This record gives sequence, structure tokens and C-alpha cells, in this order.
Amino acid sequence: MHTLDDDTVNSLAEHLFSAQANAEPVVKITDAWPDLTYDDAYRIQDAVKTLHEAAGSPMSGLKMGLTSYAKMKQMGVEVPIRGFLTQAMTVGDGREVDTSRLIHPKVEAELAFMLHRDLSGPGCSAADVLSATDFVVPALEIIDSRYENFRFDLRSVIADNTSASHYVTGSTTVSPHATDLKTLGVVMYKNGEVVQTGAGAAVLGDPVMSVATLANMLSERGESIPANTLILTG
Repeated sequence: MHTLDDDTVNSLAEHLFSAQANAEPVVKITDAWPDLTYDDAYRIQDAVKTLHEAAGSPMSGLKMGLTSYAKMKQMGVEVPIRGFLTQAMTVGDGREVDTSRLIHPKVEAELAFMLHRDLSGPGCSAADVLSATDFVVPALEIIDSRYENFRFDLRSVIADNTSASHYVTGSTTVSPHATDLKTLGVVMYKNGEVVQTGAGAAVLGDPVMSVATLANMLSERGESIPANTLILTG
């Protein structure tokens, strides 16, 4: 169910796309549109994706957010949120990111899945994900909310493409069939010092379930995850 007409959806998408392009923070959109629904938020996100594509940066992958049970409880939601990645967001391993073009960037360490075939729901299971996965790689996601003072609610952040900005994938691949992804660890260093550690189990108990959840979420819209898609599991 949605409350916004198409013109308003497109106007808000242009508002958020411009904020990202110009690195100029804006007030969260639910301040002016308090009745914005989750359906509206994803419609705005879709319109933002269309603007990226029109600017010459097609979709390169998908991402999940709020995949920590503790964070989901804190935000009062029962399912994670999803967003998209574009080619312009890709940063080569070892390359630098110009933070002057960002508003308030933050870095998160994640596991990324690469699929070799389509994956669809409903009823997508962990076994389905494993059979569709080519390999898993370590990744860094640079998030950058377009909202001033990093102030937003869930509907606003969905519309803002879950704060997606840039991402880096490592060169070390792992077979999901030969590795227990729940115990696979990630260690993030800053200037030689450990600043963050985590294990796959922090992602919905098993990062495989993040991908399965994404497939099932998309199936509600009649969509699937295409082959050769990179997925940041959150």
C-alpha cells in the first residue's frame, strides 16, 4: 500500500540523488512526508536506481542492511532492508576513496556472495543459496547517508538506498561448500590497529540466510536475483 503519487516519488528520488551527487546533506524526507509507507520508500529507491542508470551507472549488485538481530530489535523490524549497488560505487582493491565527495562516510566489513545462476523465492532456502553461489569474498562497504547529522528513520533510509555509497571486494575467494561461513571471521584494521572484528554468524545467524531472505523479499515483487550478481550480506 502506498500514499504517494508517481510525481512525488520521482521528485523525492531526484532530491536524494542530487544530495548524493553534490555531497550536500538534506533533512530526512519523513519530516515533510510523515505518512510515507515502506512501499513508498522502496518506490523512491527504485526511482533513484533509474536516475543512476540514466547517469550511466547501471546496477552492479545488491545489498542487505539490518541483518543483525540486535539491530533489527532496536529498530523494531522483523525483516532486514535491501538496496542496490551501481558500477560507479565500485572501488578497486587498494584504491583510494575521495572522502571530500562524501558527506559523513562510515566503513563496515562484510561478506559478499557472487552467484553463478539466478536465485528466486518464495521459499528460497540456505541450500538453494549454496547451490547458486560461485564464491564468497571479503568486502568493505562505505556507507554515507544523505541525511544531515546522520539523522534518519527506517523509511527514510530505505528511500536513500540504505545509505549505499561505495564498496570494495577483496581478491581472496572462499568456497561456500568448503567453509563454515557462520564461523568465517572478518578483521578490519585502521593504520595497523584492529578496529572491528566479526563472524558470519552475526548476519542472521548465517550469512547464507541473508541472501535467501533477499531472494524471498524480491519474490514479493515478482523479481529474482540475476546470475552474476554480487550481494553484500550486511
